[in-house]
Amino acid sequence: MSSVDEKQLEFEQTMVPHLDAAYSLARWLTRNQHDAEDLVQEAYLRAFRFFDSFQGGDGKAWLLSVVRNTCLTWLSKKAVAAPVEFNEQLHRESSPPPDAENAMIRDSRIDSLRNCVETLPAEYREIVVLRELEELSYRQISEIAGVPIGTVMSRLSRGRERLLDCMEAKS
Repeated sequence: MSSVDEKQLEFEQTMVPHLDAAYSLARWLTRNQHDAEDLVQEAYLRAFRFFDSFQGGDGKAWLLSVVRNTCLTWLSKKAVAAPVEFNEQLHRESSPPPDAENAMIRDSRIDSLRNCVETLPAEYREIVVLRELEELSYRQISEIAGVPIGTVMSRLSRGRERLLDCMEAKS
């Protein structure tokens, strides 16, 4: 087996299991499904290209650092805001069936929480997503975001507080 094949196999074993986490982070940072998909693809290419610099340890944290940096670079270069697409299906008036009331209430709460997370400043949003959705440790988040653990804890606390305030305002 050639060294290229060995590198590819090691990369696949170490990084591919974290594809969902990579997409989730990119989706929350970009706020767009298609951009997130493209950026995860770009991040994986970068990660493979620089896999020699990976010195073992937590592959998920290393990969999410690459995803984060790829997204932040893309966001900083994005000069024009993406146009908002009118979705006729979402805006069509129709009355739901009576037994759907509980499902609508649940969906409404989920939508409210999702909207509240989306309104968080990027530095809070990424920390909340990494901790609450990806269930990473403070140390892992610190490595990914490149900030001290104390900063992770304070951003998480402030992010949670803002989420709570936002959800209370929507009640």
